[in-house]
Amino acid sequence: MKRLMLCILFCLLLHGLCSAEEVRVEPPEIVPDYVSWLLEVAGEEVGYREGDHGWSKYGDWAGEPYAQWCAEFLCWCVDQVDQRHGTSLLDRVYPLYSGQNTGRAWFIRAGRFIVRSGEIEGWGYEWLKGRNSYIRTGDYVPRPGDYVFFTWTSGTDTDHVALVEYCARDKSGRTWIHVIEGNNPSGVSRNVYSLSDTRILGYGTVHDLADVTMRFGNSGEKVRQLQTSLAYLGYLESRYVTGNYGNATAAAVRSFQRDFGIQSPICNQRTQLRLQEEVEKKKDQDPATWTVVDED
Repeated sequence: MKRLMLCILFCLLLHGLCSAEEVRVEPPEIVPDYVSWLLEVAGEEVGYREGDHGWSKYGDWAGEPYAQWCAEFLCWCVDQVDQRHGTSLLDRVYPLYSGQNTGRAWFIRAGRFIVRSGEIEGWGYEWLKGRNSYIRTGDYVPRPGDYVFFTWTSGTDTDHVALVEYCARDKSGRTWIHVIEGNNPSGVSRNVYSLSDTRILGYGTVHDLADVTMRFGNSGEKVRQLQTSLAYLGYLESRYVTGNYGNATAAAVRSFQRDFGIQSPICNQRTQLRLQEEVEKKKDQDPATWTVVDED
């Protein structure tokens, strides 16, 4: 009986070890060089520990030596890439920030934030490009170089941010996000989170991979893209391509919706998908967009 129990325990242990084996999820997009450089810099910092009373070199660099420094760590790493490689990533590809929600808000304005589930407050629901259904939990697997925004409570405020190193899938089919993070709790370390972790609010992404419902008062890159399409189709004067969803944009959206039988008080998914379709149709018929190939 004792030998049987030992055999069962061994089998369970072996099963547990096999379940822990993971296969990396290869991103469909090419990983930019600057992401590889950023991960290299962040990896070099693993093992760093904060000093007395929470002092960190990252907070000191940002001008707040005793701040909670998860965001400052990432900003410092991006700045290091800029210094080493002559890039201009900070506040262009990645945010320069230290406030609680300012990093997430920066990505939303840049048009590169993907919510884990639900909707983006003040905007609406999102959908991945090429799909016509709204994002559900687990639809998006973060790419290397993405930021992961967390809440440690049941609220919607961001309490922590980490840098995605890679994602992997175990034998049971669960996906795990491998990150490098600072200030959790007092150093720089690697950590692993489940893709279904309810503490994840969403992702600041390297690539523009999703679109979102828009409405009056929104501002940012997604609004500018919308206005550019409306202007191309003749619904909006080019002087109103500002990135701010005001009265002129609202009127242009309503006019487009009337022409195509869409009834909605906002620029919803159906409106945007039809708008993209009409833009592509016009481009196909527009000689100015044709590519001329010289034949020898």
